[in-house]
Amino acid sequence: MVHQVIQEFNNITKIAGQLELPGDKSISHRAVMFASMSKGKSKIYNCLNANDVNSTIRCFSQLGCNIERIGTTVTVEGKGFKGFDKPDKELYAGNSGTTCRLMSGMLCAQDFITMVTGDESLSKRPMKRVIEPLTLMNAEIRAANNYTLPIAIFPSPGLKAIDYEMPVASAQVKSAILLAGIHLQDTTKVIELSKTRNHTENLLNLDVSEKEGKRIITVSKANYPSNFEITVPSDISSASFFIVLALLCENSELRLKNVLLNETRTGIVDILKRMGADIKVSDIKINCGEKSGTLIIRSSQLKNCIIPNEIIPNIIDEIPVLSVAGVFAEGKFEVRNAKELRFKESDRIRAMCENYKFLGLQVEEFDDGFSVTGDIPDKNIIFESYHDHRIAMSFAILSMLRKNGGRINNFECVQISNPDFLKQIRGIV
Repeated sequence: MVHQVIQEFNNITKIAGQLELPGDKSISHRAVMFASMSKGKSKIYNCLNANDVNSTIRCFSQLGCNIERIGTTVTVEGKGFKGFDKPDKELYAGNSGTTCRLMSGMLCAQDFITMVTGDESLSKRPMKRVIEPLTLMNAEIRAANNYTLPIAIFPSPGLKAIDYEMPVASAQVKSAILLAGIHLQDTTKVIELSKTRNHTENLLNLDVSEKEGKRIITVSKANYPSNFEITVPSDISSASFFIVLALLCENSELRLKNVLLNETRTGIVDILKRMGADIKVSDIKINCGEKSGTLIIRSSQLKNCIIPNEIIPNIIDEIPVLSVAGVFAEGKFEVRNAKELRFKESDRIRAMCENYKFLGLQVEEFDDGFSVTGDIPDKNIIFESYHDHRIAMSFAILSMLRKNGGRINNFECVQISNPDFLKQIRGIV
């Protein structure tokens, strides 16, 4: 019998103080991967210490890299070009789609067979979107009939460069193609119709151009990484929960230091500002192509606004907590063109709708999104996390804003991205 952790949250009336949150998950993943690819020693400061990133560290350790973590500092002794060792057993990616998908691009260029597996949730997530373009590059990848994990990746001596126009907006798929192409003399091009998070391009200093509204990223062996040092900015996706909480608590002010301000990730701030949020930015700096700064958030009266389709890829992870802001804002919250939410750690559209219905709100579920409106009642509630860290933290924020608080079932899933969430909350109330 699996033990279920139910976490209780009481009403919070005021937020004050300052936080420096853990390193960004997307950049932490990539920093560990690119350091492992390079030859020699790399240092990663403020590397996120959470289950997903630790899955990446475990996999690359199995591939022969000497990786040492002391707190949030990770030292990696990389193996160099095509230098990974054949692992003595399957590579287990845990719950991490980033680990599995990006690693697939690298592994198809190696000279050995690799089996990649994941937990129950990751094993349900679609891998066809990665396998198809890699197969066009002459990679040999075998998966289950429904294109899910486990997958077997074989040596691909005929691996070739391609030009690939992305049919779906996905930074993970884009990065998998680029990380296969970085092993080839010829140039691979990835063409995006919608701009997605660009950490792979920034950290590898890839050439990026725009033509006729399309974004073209090029890569070849000339872009193969050398060893480096990086301080990872704080995760803006983790910050979004605290931003929403501070905005909706009266007479509150919160400072969040060293937050990632990459233009492909600040959509949550842009939308909240359109809703009337008082958010200021100071102390801006740039490290390894990534911009960061301090966010100053003050209590605000919010009003729901139209969310443009083109911004959806850049707020996809923040939509759950953005909808919490929408529930407390004036008017109806609605998001569309976000079908990708159905393929995350849970079906997040269904998860949000079910919890909001359980709360007694008026909910309409669409194939590609949902709408929610209504007054929040004072009844006692146990919300379901659906074993999804972002669902768990979103309804934790909602609970803290309710007079009667609330409880979250299976709250331990927050270990995936922010194990210190409860400690951080205690530090600002």
